Amino acid sequence: MIVLLHRPQDLVNIAGVVRVMKNFGLKDLRLVAPVEFDAHRIGGIAHKTGDIVRRVRVFPALDEALADCRFVVGFTARGRTAKRNLLRPRQAAAELVAHPEYQPAALLFGPEDKGLSNDELDLCHRVVTVPTNPAYPSLNLVQAVAVMAYELLVAGGEPGFKAPRRKAPPASQQQMERLFADADRALAAIDFFKTRNPEAIMRTVREVLHRTPLDAREAELVRAMCFEVLKAVSGER
Repeated sequence: MIVLLHRPQDLVNIAGVVRVMKNFGLKDLRLVAPVEFDAHRIGGIAHKTGDIVRRVRVFPALDEALADCRFVVGFTARGRTAKRNLLRPRQAAAELVAHPEYQPAALLFGPEDKGLSNDELDLCHRVVTVPTNPAYPSLNLVQAVAVMAYELLVAGGEPGFKAPRRKAPPASQQQMERLFADADRALAAIDFFKTRNPEAIMRTVREVLHRTPLDAREAELVRAMCFEVLKAVSGER
């Protein structure tokens, strides 16, 4: 997947795009007639992105940058009267992931001040707009790239959450009943019930803990907390 910035005007925005690409696993950046390009400065702004910066290719014209691409997705924030194959980022990401034969594909973003022209959008197989607040619709360049990069990551199978260091099976019914009994004793020991109905309070406690639900290790941890309350009230150390 190629991120292609057409006539980008701000070096900081290029650096921001590089950082977003690193965040979401995109590697290939092409620039067409950038106002400024300084690999050293970009590396200073977007730290630890040297692998991407070294792969950046700069072209004098858009047709040259797109010459080897099999599929082009253009991005625009402005409504157009011309008929387009319009998609949202999620739809475009799903199509790109479902069709590996489209690669190399380009995600084409226009200059910050005007975006892509109609003639430039004519080069695109799909045109994407990001839904935003109508009262303030325009995203900056880095934000637009980030939205699409995120959708591509998710569509391609996002990395899973790290596994917990310690796994435990769900708490058994016996463990939960012991926990509720311990909680009842601990609450009574600190005179929590006062004039309240203890049965109603404990029923709510059951609802809360069953909603979670707890695993075996967590149930034992809560029981240990109840024991410490009882020890503190009784003066034990």
